[in-house]
Amino acid sequence: MILEIYCSGPALTNCVLLACDRTKKGVIVDAPLDVGEQLIERIEELGLSMEMLLLTHSHWDHTADAAFLKKKLKIPVYVHKLDAQNLEEPGSDGLPLLVDIPKVIPDHFLQDNQELILGDLVLKVIHTPGHTPGGVCFYLEKEKTLLSGDTIFRGTIGNLSFPTSDPDKMWHSLERLSKIPPETRVIPGHGEETTIGQEKWLPDAKEFFGG
Repeated sequence: MILEIYCSGPALTNCVLLACDRTKKGVIVDAPLDVGEQLIERIEELGLSMEMLLLTHSHWDHTADAAFLKKKLKIPVYVHKLDAQNLEEPGSDGLPLLVDIPKVIPDHFLQDNQELILGDLVLKVIHTPGHTPGGVCFYLEKEKTLLSGDTIFRGTIGNLSFPTSDPDKMWHSLERLSKIPPETRVIPGHGEETTIGQEKWLPDAKEFFGG
């Protein structure tokens, strides 16, 4: 497995370049501001064939370069249906836009438990609403890796004070993720990596963060 993390944009958002070693088929997970050019250069260096752009959710700091990457790489964009409107109409989620975000029409809608095949890799979609209605994580069970978006961070969780956030749904999402094997590597949407086991608060997230 090829997995590289690029931190970019004013919110220091993590973008993941993921590919199968054998087939060189790849995907991009999230598209923060100013990541596009360096990603394309690296994709060419590695000789990858890009299959899709996957979005963990539609907040602008994760989607700012989505239109650019879709056009340049000619790849389809995937997002959960409940977050699609904010992709098509940036700012419709009620969050102020710090930069101009081009709209993107999604090509496919992600669904809970859907499996995306990428050569020898299988990415399972886990719908994790809470931070946004259509937030998702991508789980590579065999590789023991979870791309958690803004659901889990090292030591904390995604912001629940935003207009479309729902704390009750977040507690349920975190309970689901707590059942993933503890040795699983977690790559969040911001900040440093962690593991499921390191985040010992997960089974009791509501008690820790519910106020």
